[in-house]
Amino acid sequence: MKDTILIAEDEIRIRLLLRDYLVKENFNVIETKDGAEAIDAFTNHSVTLIILDVMMPKLDGFQVAKFVRENSSVPIIMLTAKAEEEDKLRGYDLGIDDYITKPFSPKVLVAKIKALLKRTVTEKDAAQVDLNGLVINKLSHDVKVNNETINLSPKEYELLIYLMENNGIALSRDKILDNVWGLDYFGDIRTVDTNIKRLREKLQDKSNYITTVRGSGYKFEVK
Repeated sequence: MKDTILIAEDEIRIRLLLRDYLVKENFNVIETKDGAEAIDAFTNHSVTLIILDVMMPKLDGFQVAKFVRENSSVPIIMLTAKAEEEDKLRGYDLGIDDYITKPFSPKVLVAKIKALLKRTVTEKDAAQVDLNGLVINKLSHDVKVNNETINLSPKEYELLIYLMENNGIALSRDKILDNVWGLDYFGDIRTVDTNIKRLREKLQDKSNYITTVRGSGYKFEVK
């Protein structure tokens, strides 16, 4: 499946140049000429990476980047006619992944795109854990049991992650309470038992991954 690159650039010459280079590199390309079109295209298409010009009509690149980052972690490369430090710092604060200053080499930009996409795939692979049918995605916080998404509360998710990261280690109720609910939590340790019970119910046939350690607490174990 081809990666789809969204180009948001009001200068038609640059837009067409980028499109031609990217098509030659076997990318799908979506072209937009202003910030409003860019947001519309991002909202209505599955985009792999965005090339975003700073100065555009209707909405500038920073406004588009802010909208994208509120909804997605898709990589963004920003095009700018300026090499000013303030612009770059503002962009990085918004979550821009890389900058390239005009005039630029299309070959260099394509190389940056490929490097970013490769890094993104690696990060996604590292963030997803498959425990014999229990699949946890740490980026999206999705949890699936036998390919079926299960709905966990934020605390149930944190509890699952803490147990999983201590695979094979017996954890006392007090230790679980301190690490999942925090040292300043003044609730009863029975909170742990209640949430473990709910988590087991939601894990269905993977509930046996969480075992009770008599007189102590619980242990998550997947061999």
